[in-house]
Amino acid sequence: MKKFFQFDELGTNYRREIIGGLTTFLSMAYILFVNPSVLSMSAIPDLPDAIRMDQGAVFTATAIAAAIGSLLMGLIARYPIALAPGMGLNAFFSFTVVLTMEVPWQTALSGVFVSGLIFIVLTVSGLREKIINSIPAELKFAVGAGIGLFITFIGFQNAGIIVNNDATLVGLGDLAAPQTLLAIFGVFVTVILMVRGVKGGIFYGMFITAIIGMLIGQIDAPAKIVGEVPSLAPTFGQALFNLDQIFTIQMLVVILTFLFVDFFDTAGTLVAVANQAGLMKENKLPRAGKALFADSAATVVGSVLGTSTTTSYIESSAGVAAGARSGFASVITAVLFLLALFFSPLLGVVTPAVTAPALIIVGILMVSSLGKIDWEKFEVAVPAFLTIIAMPLSYSIATGIAIGFIFYPITMAMKGRAKEIHPIMYGLFVIFVLYFIFLV
Repeated sequence: MKKFFQFDELGTNYRREIIGGLTTFLSMAYILFVNPSVLSMSAIPDLPDAIRMDQGAVFTATAIAAAIGSLLMGLIARYPIALAPGMGLNAFFSFTVVLTMEVPWQTALSGVFVSGLIFIVLTVSGLREKIINSIPAELKFAVGAGIGLFITFIGFQNAGIIVNNDATLVGLGDLAAPQTLLAIFGVFVTVILMVRGVKGGIFYGMFITAIIGMLIGQIDAPAKIVGEVPSLAPTFGQALFNLDQIFTIQMLVVILTFLFVDFFDTAGTLVAVANQAGLMKENKLPRAGKALFADSAATVVGSVLGTSTTTSYIESSAGVAAGARSGFASVITAVLFLLALFFSPLLGVVTPAVTAPALIIVGILMVSSLGKIDWEKFEVAVPAFLTIIAMPLSYSIATGIAIGFIFYPITMAMKGRAKEIHPIMYGLFVIFVLYFIFLV
């Protein structure tokens, strides 16, 4: 075991890896409760049951997908990087694809499945590098920041801090409402934990908020903590049963968005965590192909189980900071996700007021990429800004990406920088123009 995971070469041991794997799990355990809430759109009342995904099934799918993804990363790529259904992509799945585009969630899962297969092909064929290099860094950063704003906006809505206003579209909600006060309390607690550098601050923030909610009578206490594993039956296999529904321009845009966001989010996470762990060699990531294969395979498996795109988590950096250096830490995280399957009764205490602070804080973390955009160059600033602002205002990640990718070739060409635009970007320009002509 020690030889397989190269403990001696990496200067690590079982104790450090176990602590690192546990730290990573605690840092990302919030997804077990946030993902079912987002995919079931529990914060939106009066939706038909046919639109909502089953919370229990999504909980089980989330835990198993995270376990399988983390296990693949640990055994195949041997990196201390854990995986789970990604924030941002789950919001895109629910609020853009299902709610706005009115695509059945079963068909949306098929889109996730196909995007995972494409990701595998791109990884095996080596086309990954060409596509990454074709899209300018500024647009990659803009997409990440835009998703962060979108997630934060959803968090504010779930908390009741931002509400509908017929005169101004949105406005400030009733901050004295009990559920809103509970969510605001959760934001303050989570912010304090994060500022103090507490590992797993988001998870602990949710835990404390739920406890306070029960103490003040705003959340019903669970009848038990440990229970049976919820059935996967409502979601299992739906991604395969509805593949015949994906052959439309609308679903092409959806699949490209799933692929695009996961593509660059994964690459960024792998490089960031590997750098932190000192695993980069001559500015290159060893076994990068295996790591990307593990990530894409987890997406395929997760979609069949019944969850949105599974991706590498930047929270893995918490485990690395605690000493993790090898894939054994990811194996530990995978085991903990499997054990978490038996705590499904806690889903009942994870109300929108409890998940809202997590969404807001994750959004804050994601907008850090704003500082990497060269705002002094107007030809770059325009598409980047439009990408970012269009996501929350249109309530659609896909719309933000489409607008930015349309404006980029135009502003660059008008600046006399047409030769710097990769041919793939022109192809995407055409695709997104057609998207607005036929779908919007």
